Amino acid sequence: MNKSGFTDLRKCIFVAYLNQMKKFLLALLISPTMLCAKDYYWQQRVEYKMEVELDDRTHKYSGTQYLTYYNNSPDTLFKAYFHLYYNAFQPGSMMDVRSRTIEDPDPRVEDRISNLLPSEIGYLRTTELTQNGVAVDFRESGTILEVSLAKPILPGKKAKFYMKFEGQVPKQIRRSGRDNKEGIEYSMSQWYPKIAEYDHMGWHPDPYVGREFHGVWGDFDVKLTLDSAYTIGATGLLKNPQEIGHGYENPEKKMKRPEGKLLTWHFEAENVHDFVWAADKDYIHEVQSLRGGVVVHYLYQNDDDLRKNWSKLPDYVAKMFEYANDNFGIYPYPQYSIIQGGDGGMEYAMATLITGKRKFGSLVGVTVHELMHSWYQMLLGTNEGLYPWMDEGFTSYASNKIMTYLFNPDEDDRRGRYYDSYIALAASGKEEPMSKMADHFNTNYAYAAAAYSKGAVFIAQLGYIVGQENLERGILRYFEEWSFKHPSPEDFIRIMEKESGMELKWYLNYMLNTTEIIDYSIDSISEIGDEVEIVLTRIGNFPMPIDLYIEYTNGKKEIISIPLRMMRGIKPSPDGVTFNAAKDWPWTHPTYTLSLNRRMKEIGRVEIDSSKRMADVNAENNVLNLSDVSDSNAQ
Repeated sequence: MNKSGFTDLRKCIFVAYLNQMKKFLLALLISPTMLCAKDYYWQQRVEYKMEVELDDRTHKYSGTQYLTYYNNSPDTLFKAYFHLYYNAFQPGSMMDVRSRTIEDPDPRVEDRISNLLPSEIGYLRTTELTQNGVAVDFRESGTILEVSLAKPILPGKKAKFYMKFEGQVPKQIRRSGRDNKEGIEYSMSQWYPKIAEYDHMGWHPDPYVGREFHGVWGDFDVKLTLDSAYTIGATGLLKNPQEIGHGYENPEKKMKRPEGKLLTWHFEAENVHDFVWAADKDYIHEVQSLRGGVVVHYLYQNDDDLRKNWSKLPDYVAKMFEYANDNFGIYPYPQYSIIQGGDGGMEYAMATLITGKRKFGSLVGVTVHELMHSWYQMLLGTNEGLYPWMDEGFTSYASNKIMTYLFNPDEDDRRGRYYDSYIALAASGKEEPMSKMADHFNTNYAYAAAAYSKGAVFIAQLGYIVGQENLERGILRYFEEWSFKHPSPEDFIRIMEKESGMELKWYLNYMLNTTEIIDYSIDSISEIGDEVEIVLTRIGNFPMPIDLYIEYTNGKKEIISIPLRMMRGIKPSPDGVTFNAAKDWPWTHPTYTLSLNRRMKEIGRVEIDSSKRMADVNAENNVLNLSDVSDSNAQ
């Protein structure tokens, strides 16, 4: 290094030091305890401005991207990474090989990528990239673009990137692409060079192998130019509706749909971490205004069978939003688009792509699930590569409650069918810890059952541990404190600890990091002197508090709550039933004896957790009828 270079390096280090000191002093001024508690949260921010033109004859597109990147971290950044997702849709890609070698490939993928022709593959290439006007070195590595910065980005500073890129829309395989099985021409998700997230763990340049995504919060200004015959649905608000037509314009000033020319659609979205769009020449576009001001756009093909079901959907969507706003937090965006496209159902910012040729119940179900992802992923933006259950599990829990509300309002919604799915996983021999990185599960079955089913059990079972009211308050508090951020499992469990007053790290550890099972049994009941003794045994290695339901021969009912000692607390009385707390159960003790000041003849039935919210893998040993005991003694 020459003398000039050494001087520049020293200057860079000195400036970085000063910035670190500024952040330290500011944090100390705001809250002296913040630094000691290591509770100093930060996240990066971006501003995208893109102009793209699509040629529907070749399925190729080209564009420019102006990206302003704000380094809010305490670190100096020397590299950057961009996702190039479309490169996954090429023979020999990581997605292709994984699909052809995994034990149970996704039937939507299997070997389809390996059979794509050159005109059918996807690709996304960067042809030019500068940082603050200076060209940078970059290298394409599969679905990741590796960038060596021209100048380090210091803490608290920003950089402006200018990029030219070109891509080819793949034949629809997974989520994105052209000409899906229902004939939708373009489902454009993960279509642009997307800068990777950088957080307290560092960069996340995860290759696209098959799972889901992670992104930086920011604003999008996107102009899409294509043949005027297409109707587009997208993330964000359309800024030029009068120019566009296609059902977006003011009905009082309706203009004819332009034909036979290129048309530029201009969308803007604030404070999101992704941008999706879809286009088809046969889209019907309908609009619904909800109470509270949210506008919902419906885009689906002009088909009599589809129209029959889709025309009924808005009434259910209105009820979905009302229930979700009341129970999970208020949806903050002005718009949401439900768009026919993709390969099933997939959530995006302010929009979803769903296949539309479904029975009505299935159409409502997929809409509910993808809509709830607006809460659990699009607002509570967890890292799906590391914590897919925080996305899918929370969404499955919430979707179950909404579907029960819509179709079976008298049913107890605290135990969904996801319990049975998880218990089947536990018995299958294929279960893997939920903490495993999403792409690295050995089977798709183990991933899906862990993320969707066990993840939902994680939430619902908390209602059993801390009390349903505490759970529901905690869910709302979680939304209020962590919306527009990237929460971790520890962030959620701390919310639940604060709401319940209990210690819950043991629960987080067992659910995430182990495959231990819950299995308790009622071993015996006997009368000793003036008391009845009930002996319980923990068979599985997963410790839990126990609700012991007792039915007396006089018709009265009682719940005896046996807390775990390490919980350091007792939940409120559930279900309006007489509720009494017993001594706590240390997790080291495999058995527990409960003494009741009763006579045997007074007791009719004893059951562990009659609500079935504890995910006990063997419910058969959870019930003891005293008539059975009497018959056995008689023999």
